[in-house]
Amino acid sequence: MTHEAVLLDTSFLVTELPLRNLRILPFNIHHAVRAGEFANIIFQNKGELKLSQRSIIPNDTMLFAQADIENSVHFYLSSDHESLKIYDFLKSIISPRFQFIDLKIPYHETFGILDL
Repeated sequence: MTHEAVLLDTSFLVTELPLRNLRILPFNIHHAVRAGEFANIIFQNKGELKLSQRSIIPNDTMLFAQADIENSVHFYLSSDHESLKIYDFLKSIISPRFQFIDLKIPYHETFGILDL
């Protein structure tokens, strides 16, 4: 089974990823256009976000754009709470086509599954 999700978490090594079950997506022009739209929204409203010394907003918007454009991607996985703030802000203005999943929250809480 192949899963498609955008993953940004630096708390582990790349060698720990189950790469045989993941597909790496190239960043293409349609992703760039959407990333520009996202970045425009974020930079115009940067003062409202209350981010702690965040200088990598373009990286967030690029990854969000890939998740938003690709029809087969439904989830964005990360433990980065600053990235979650950016996602939540975007979500308040537009409707991203993917769900942000915080890796620090157990899967059964995220998906509403009883942990028996």
